[in-house]
Amino acid sequence: MPLEIRVPSLGESIVDATIVQWLKKPGDPVARNEPVVELETDKVNVEVPAEQAGVLESITRNEGDIVEVGEVLGIIAEGVEAAPAEEAPAEEVAEAPAAAPAAVQPAAAPEPVTAGARRAGPEARRLAAERSINLDDVPGTGPGGRVLPQDVLAYQPPAPAAAPAPAAAPAAERPAPEPAPAAPALEIGPNGRGEREERVRLSRRRQTIARRLVEAQQTAAMLTTFNEIDMSAVMDLRARRRDEFEKRHGVRLGYMSFFTKAVVGALKAFPEVNAELDGDELIIKHYYDIGIAVGAEEGLVVPVVRDADRKTFAQIEREIRELGQKAHDKTLELSDLMGGTFTITNGGVYGSLLSTPILNHPQVGILGMHKIEERPVVVNGEIVIRPMMYIALSYDHRVVDGKEAVQFLVRVKELIEDPETLLLDG
Repeated sequence: MPLEIRVPSLGESIVDATIVQWLKKPGDPVARNEPVVELETDKVNVEVPAEQAGVLESITRNEGDIVEVGEVLGIIAEGVEAAPAEEAPAEEVAEAPAAAPAAVQPAAAPEPVTAGARRAGPEARRLAAERSINLDDVPGTGPGGRVLPQDVLAYQPPAPAAAPAPAAAPAAERPAPEPAPAAPALEIGPNGRGEREERVRLSRRRQTIARRLVEAQQTAAMLTTFNEIDMSAVMDLRARRRDEFEKRHGVRLGYMSFFTKAVVGALKAFPEVNAELDGDELIIKHYYDIGIAVGAEEGLVVPVVRDADRKTFAQIEREIRELGQKAHDKTLELSDLMGGTFTITNGGVYGSLLSTPILNHPQVGILGMHKIEERPVVVNGEIVIRPMMYIALSYDHRVVDGKEAVQFLVRVKELIEDPETLLLDG
């Protein structure tokens, strides 16, 4: 019997979504659990799978439409038998010569979804379709051989064999070249810039990011304080332990695990920074779910490392890597993004020397990391060159006073500059 494709539950507080693209068109066969349509919510993209095998009979909502949870998107019908072939006219039958009886051929099965399509995300499939690339031919570099968008962009199909050049016609027989058509005159718009402008609709996620950033600035008494960290000790420790760490744990030892542990240690010392303001009440959280800001294609997302205080350096590094890959592949789930008690953002990976991060509401604190740069500093009365990093803490002044904010940053600085203490205080 026909099955309605409905917008699934999208998670807490999310009631609608935008149809990004239909992955099938009416008349296409679909397999059970095969993605049929991709939706975009405020936080993640969601692929809606077919709950039964059959044929996509109709589509009721189009790409770009905003749809609500439970709304019907299309209809999947059970497999339809092929229509009988038309009979030839009697005259043609009489005149046709007798032919040897042919073996009966079974009806062709619906074309299966290729292995490449199954192991590729929606962005990779879109890029492949735009470039007329068969995903089965693209080597996947993601987990389990998953085809990533960059794999599609880097793929170079084999060049077809060159056809022999036709013999040149005698000069006398060659027609004179036609004059090139005159270029159309550029239409000058009201601003004098003509057609050198492009109007692009903001994605749903970018609209949400814009709205929430403005809300954070309008609803919180936001202030930022700064400090700087000598990264020599951490860099020396990484250089000495990096190979052994990666060999033992299968993941690189980066800076984020050190800062995550340092933040947890500082939050334990200053619990008001790990809180949330709810009306006239302050909710102080005695667990440490640290959001790690990740720059994705359509905007910043903040997946959460749960219970960071209970995880080892290797577990934190592995989880951050997995969450970053999921953000790149657009496979983050709502559970990866919900909650979070404090956020770390690292603008240094893009070369930022200093910035003032904006709060991730309703959190009351966010730490900004920046580029490591060698600078002259005074140590024991002597000028020396050290790898230094500026750090910034933006905080809600309604909850956190300036004294506590400065002391919080100083505690982070102490833990990073003496990383052995992270084993005790982190």
